Amino acid sequence: MTETADVVELAKRRGYFFQASGAYGGVSGFYTFGPQGAALKRNIEDTWRDRFTIQEGNLEVDAPTIAPESVFEASGHLDGFDDMLVECPDCGESHRADHIIEDNTDIEEAESYPIPEVEELIAEFELVCPSCGAGLAGRTVTAFNLMFETNIGPGSSQPGYLRPETAQGIFVEFPQLKEYARNQLPFGVTQIGRAYRNEISPRRSLLRVREFTQAELELFVDPEEDEPDLDAVRDVTAPLYSAEMQDDPDAAAAEWTIGEAVDEGVIGDEWVAYYLGIAKEWYDRVGVDMERFRFRQHLPGELAHYAADCWDAEAEVDGDWIELAGFAYRSDYDLSKHADHSDDDFTLFTQYDEPQTVERATVDPDMSYLGPEFGGAAAGIAEALQTLADRDRTAFDGDSVTVEVDGESYDIPTEHVNFSVDEVTESGEHITPHVVEPSFGVDRALYTVVHHAFSEDEVEGEHRNYLALEPEVAPTFVGVFPLTDQDGLPERAREVAQDLRDAGLSVTYDDSGSIGRRYRRQDEVGTPFCVTLDGDPQGTATIRERDSTAQARVDLADLVDVLTALRTGDATFDDY
Repeated sequence: MTETADVVELAKRRGYFFQASGAYGGVSGFYTFGPQGAALKRNIEDTWRDRFTIQEGNLEVDAPTIAPESVFEASGHLDGFDDMLVECPDCGESHRADHIIEDNTDIEEAESYPIPEVEELIAEFELVCPSCGAGLAGRTVTAFNLMFETNIGPGSSQPGYLRPETAQGIFVEFPQLKEYARNQLPFGVTQIGRAYRNEISPRRSLLRVREFTQAELELFVDPEEDEPDLDAVRDVTAPLYSAEMQDDPDAAAAEWTIGEAVDEGVIGDEWVAYYLGIAKEWYDRVGVDMERFRFRQHLPGELAHYAADCWDAEAEVDGDWIELAGFAYRSDYDLSKHADHSDDDFTLFTQYDEPQTVERATVDPDMSYLGPEFGGAAAGIAEALQTLADRDRTAFDGDSVTVEVDGESYDIPTEHVNFSVDEVTESGEHITPHVVEPSFGVDRALYTVVHHAFSEDEVEGEHRNYLALEPEVAPTFVGVFPLTDQDGLPERAREVAQDLRDAGLSVTYDDSGSIGRRYRRQDEVGTPFCVTLDGDPQGTATIRERDSTAQARVDLADLVDVLTALRTGDATFDDY
């Protein structure tokens, strides 16, 4: 079996993750996390919350997973949240056109190609349907919107959608959230929650699914004033795979310090660089193998229209590089969109250090003229006149001024506009904050951690599979065993297990089978330590470490303190 097949088999057998609704044949793209997987997922989320919410001093929210259609009209998801679909002419199966290209050619980022070029590549390489082998050349590639549609309430009067990302639940609540932040920039808002995408062809276990968990941070900044504490990550080294390097098929990621990458212009935005530094340390913390990790810069064709620069965190799994997270500078795109489509205020008032006297152009249109003359367009004309005054004062120098409303031009006599330029003293200004977004896939992080932790060796002549999980994220921290079922050992072992639980440690108790078999079970699910009670009259127990299988004797009276120190990293097993 391949490494992936080994891991997926272990994941199902040991309760990490498996396809959902198996009793009814299963549903592609939906997975259930078993007892081990749910615990690992929770621990990964907790470390992310610790680093990106608590340590950064950010706020956290938990928004609904369904939002009305108007939210996604404003965000642009209704028009532009698409994947490329091609349908087989013989079997009728639908496939991701870009995936077919990537799986059968040397092209790595077919998603960044426009649809006409994708159609040309399918024809050029004579690509076929993965299900039945029928040729796909000449087939139309279409844009397929990935959102799940629903109705809010009875009937179809209020359409809604399952959110395709958690971010919009933060953006749409900005008018309220800024109050909680006391209208002070910069401030960040995090959210960990489910998102939904109706993938054309879910595949590769947890890597391409229809329901998944995201951990996202939206940082709101004043682009003219706010800068990150780059010194905090300046010396962090990270493997960077820039857009320029991707032009060379033989090039690999190169190690840079974050400071050097900013100074040399490899990373264009300091905020993005700051979060790359934090993210690299966090991925290392949860157990991603840093020898199989990199940050890849988006190619020009991949960039969202609002993003000047974007990088992905990627990990190598079974020979392929998979995306784990994205880091983007989103400018004021999101808040401006919601401001345009809603009736709320998505700006924030920033105070000047000292009051400033400035010239302001204003208009006071004569509505008694505009109303009878232009009817329902009058209000839009008045608004357009003020917008023009802010942009171009010279437009009001003539006898009339022209504005455009909803694609139609209107000429208004200047005498009815009441244009003036006045000096005013201002204590501050309203700005639309810009957004910096690190967005993490929790399921993909879990999948990568399990893959990178999967290890094989031989113990006492016997083959062993084990998960070398970091103690901080391992689903179970310690297994407690009685050596035999004699002399009251099971009862005493259960008491020890409860004492460890009372100390906040995750514990499993096992008295089934030989001690060697019990060790193997815990090794395979990634439990870092096992404690065996053997009835020693001196009141000691044996602690066994998973990776090395080394053992140490510890007084039972000290057991809680020793294991707690090992859990927090205040001690290592070598100390004992």
